[in-house]
Amino acid sequence: MSDLPIIIAGGGIGGLAAACGLARKGIKSIVVEQAAQLGEIGAGIQIGPNAFHCFDYLGVGDEARAVAVYIDHLRLMDAKTAEDITSIPLDEPFRKFYGNPYAVVHRADLHGVLLKFCEASPLVDIRTSHVVTGYEQDGTSATLLCKDREPIKGRILIGAEGLRSPIRGQMIGDGEPRISGHTTYRSVIPTEQMPEDLRWNAATLWAGPKCHIVHYPLKGGKVYNLVVTYHRDVQEAIAGRPVSKEEVAQGFEHIHPKARQIIEHGSDWKLWVLCDRDPISNWVDGRVALLGDSAHPMLQYFAQGACMAMEDAVALSHCIETGGDDIENALQRYQDMRRVRTARVQMNSRLIGEYIYHPDDAKAAVRNHIMRGMSADDWYNQLNWLYGSNGLEEA
Repeated sequence: MSDLPIIIAGGGIGGLAAACGLARKGIKSIVVEQAAQLGEIGAGIQIGPNAFHCFDYLGVGDEARAVAVYIDHLRLMDAKTAEDITSIPLDEPFRKFYGNPYAVVHRADLHGVLLKFCEASPLVDIRTSHVVTGYEQDGTSATLLCKDREPIKGRILIGAEGLRSPIRGQMIGDGEPRISGHTTYRSVIPTEQMPEDLRWNAATLWAGPKCHIVHYPLKGGKVYNLVVTYHRDVQEAIAGRPVSKEEVAQGFEHIHPKARQIIEHGSDWKLWVLCDRDPISNWVDGRVALLGDSAHPMLQYFAQGACMAMEDAVALSHCIETGGDDIENALQRYQDMRRVRTARVQMNSRLIGEYIYHPDDAKAAVRNHIMRGMSADDWYNQLNWLYGSNGLEEA
């Protein structure tokens, strides 16, 4: 059975990163994807130094750096007053402190880097148009079950299908994800359509009561990624639905015109309703384990969803390489390395949304007072637990 490949359900960033990590260890894998063609929807994501630590471990560091856009600051603005709250410099001292940069990248470009590695590797077999329905195991192997397809047997099975993972559904049985009610609207516009006085080379957050606006450059500065979020208490999970500019603007009347004009310049807006799940202590069942959003889906406010999935891939490949023939113990070690750290990020993502992105009145005044008093070194030390790791700190 040790000659069997490892089965990875899901061909997104987490699943492909896991295949990269295993291939670097000389381990064969089969990546099974529901879609007929591999790709990523969405737009920009932020990638902290911990993601670059993972890229290097997975063998795609140079390729990832080539598609990234390197910004100068993380900039926090008060959306009601248009005043600066704080700015974290991402220059040489930042890179020296963490050993890697902070950047932004188009999600499809990052996915493409991982996909290219997998397609070039003889150790990775990618199979599309496979709809996962569940799994079976017998103590010596795990079998992935797919609709109208032959079962696929492997040494172990990794569920990386995302927020509504069928493998998680069978293993955990915790139903639908938690709907936050926060609606996020996304647009990508050419740089020449961005207001000149906002063409900052920064990941900029305009934080306001029950709402926020984020923008940053992508594609080598050719376009800007726009993200607008509002608490509308929506109780339906929606992903990628086209909406009008008028719908996006609703509820932003209390925001300073300088920030509000960003909505006017956006086009082809699409709507997502943010969802996550509560942290769990166990995501391993014998020879089956979860990874990425299948294990620990989180809100966007810490900009760590993709980063945590890549850290999972690093930890998983490490534990399988060093675990020898005791594969079930290797998966338990992987889980033990990851569950507290990922739960901390899940919980912090909710708290950051409430106390940094969306507070009002006295809560906002406290945020501004504390954050304005922090130096660059204060920020570096505050974030070291997160950015200083590639997911192997427990190894």
